[in-house]
Amino acid sequence: MNPQKAVREKIRYFTDLPNIGAAAARDFEVLGFIEPGQLIGADPLHLYESLCLVTGTRHDPCVLDVFMSVTDFLAGGEPKPWWHFTELRKKKYGSLPTVAMGEP
Repeated sequence: MNPQKAVREKIRYFTDLPNIGAAAARDFEVLGFIEPGQLIGADPLHLYESLCLVTGTRHDPCVLDVFMSVTDFLAGGEPKPWWHFTELRKKKYGSLPTVAMGEP
């Protein structure tokens, strides 16, 4: 959903969250989440690493930016476009840790 259209009080589905469309909603379901409220307090880096492991794919770092935007919003932050979290991700995490996916 476009962050400007996100209304905290009306969040019922993953796609009601800022920056979340159908594909990202499926990512949360792949991780075992059923409803948006289950993401409250989640660690975005853990979500990202878990998604990489579960899917066997190293996802683009912008996926982590999206997860950061969602967890920030659910913690009470204003809805912001995911790319507003790119610099924060780079400062906080630097190079993303290697996620072991059966690589030699």
